[in-house]
Amino acid sequence: MPTYLQHDRRRLQTFVRFFDNILGSILGPLVLLDAELRIVKANLSFYQTFKLTPRETEGVLIYELGNGHWNIPRLRHLFEAILPKETVSHDFVIEHEFDGVGHKILHVNARMISNNRNVTQFIFLAINDLTEREGYKKHLEDIVAERTAELLIAKEEADKKKQIAESSLSEIENLKQLLEIERAYLKEEIKLEYNHENIIGQSNAINSVFYKIEQIAGTDTNVLILGETGTGKELAARAIHGLSQRKDRALVKMNCAALPANLIESELFGHEKGAFTGALAKRLGRFEVANHATLFLDEIGELPLELQAKLLQVLQNGEFERLGSSQTIKVDVRIVAATNRDLEEEVRKGTFRGDLWYRLNVFPILMPPLRDRADDIPLLVNFFVGKISKRLGKVIEIIPITVMQALQQYSWPGNVRELENVLERAVIVSSGPKLRLVDELRIVPFVECCTKKKTLEAVEREYIISILEQTKWKVGGSNSAAEVLGLERSTLRGRMRKLGIRKSDV
Repeated sequence: MPTYLQHDRRRLQTFVRFFDNILGSILGPLVLLDAELRIVKANLSFYQTFKLTPRETEGVLIYELGNGHWNIPRLRHLFEAILPKETVSHDFVIEHEFDGVGHKILHVNARMISNNRNVTQFIFLAINDLTEREGYKKHLEDIVAERTAELLIAKEEADKKKQIAESSLSEIENLKQLLEIERAYLKEEIKLEYNHENIIGQSNAINSVFYKIEQIAGTDTNVLILGETGTGKELAARAIHGLSQRKDRALVKMNCAALPANLIESELFGHEKGAFTGALAKRLGRFEVANHATLFLDEIGELPLELQAKLLQVLQNGEFERLGSSQTIKVDVRIVAATNRDLEEEVRKGTFRGDLWYRLNVFPILMPPLRDRADDIPLLVNFFVGKISKRLGKVIEIIPITVMQALQQYSWPGNVRELENVLERAVIVSSGPKLRLVDELRIVPFVECCTKKKTLEAVEREYIISILEQTKWKVGGSNSAAEVLGLERSTLRGRMRKLGIRKSDV
């Protein structure tokens, strides 16, 4: 057998194993076709969504699937007109009445996978079922249209119904604002889902996280995600929401460390027009937007003490008032909070309420640091290098063993976020198909930097100071401390103020 055929066969086998081991665990439906459009593999989500089994799927021409019910003109157009010209298609919409599962609105991402001789070997489909989300948006639009019609009638009535008309107008504005905010969150969710921004790994440490997420996701219990900076706490929150009964609504999030203390209350609970200087219009808060959905509070340890009491009230009673209003609003919101701080220590110091800590700490999930899951580093490296190379228009095909060893031996104090930043710089400076590291990863056994008992705050302070010194105290911009740490400039400055970091003191 010719050498190139043996190479192709090994490459096909490797790709199929990769599909089974990694892509098979992704929540959205995935399908792998051969060059003749016969189904090679599909993941569990595909079978569950379309009520099919591997036996009646694998090896079948996709047009013949479901007794020919997949012989869809739009699908044929994708395979026969678009992919042969462009090899990649994003956000391709298919709306169809499927046998056994009913009407579906699907967004399909398709990619042709070829060998070194540019011969198509696979076609990879990532399918996103937006039927229920589109239905929810349509429901909101119908409500807005209905209330608008009621308002037009009310305006023609006598003055005695003026109060009813004003009330209807207020309701319409609330619904319109809610619809716009919901659309913005849905766009962000869809973008993340199409980019497959999922937790990557198969080590024992990360599998333990997966198990806990599956245990708690289906309940309405509040969850506290703990872990160092850059360990993927937000991805865990998205996974919990995506497996919950609230998944049809967008995940609403707020970073408690990214806003000044005087704005956090307005962001969480909203405000009425004129509630304070600059409040030129009524604004809905995150709790109101997240009604019947999930609210992700990142960096909950940074929440000012005076706002912790109001948050506790919502957790206990499901009630709050907008700033400048005495009207009580009831909501049904699930809280997923995250922090890299030791909240028990903060409770002892009096900077975090003990009763709020107990309310949040019902089901804690600890995200393992990257140094404790070195076996996952090759998977992460391949994922990030592929993603970054595509974005930068480069082709990186070779990752030297020495580079991979250096990446696995480094302690990664900034965890996955630091790894991604290091790989982006490496892709930028690599002039050929071989990845070349630009960072000097000094191997310091993690036990050396952690044998002395220090608080999480002290370790964070020392690490931020070390990065600031490496970047010559450049806080923002290109090659700055904020870029290395993967933080917004305002967030880093807030951390520096909280930790008392000043250049003159170092």
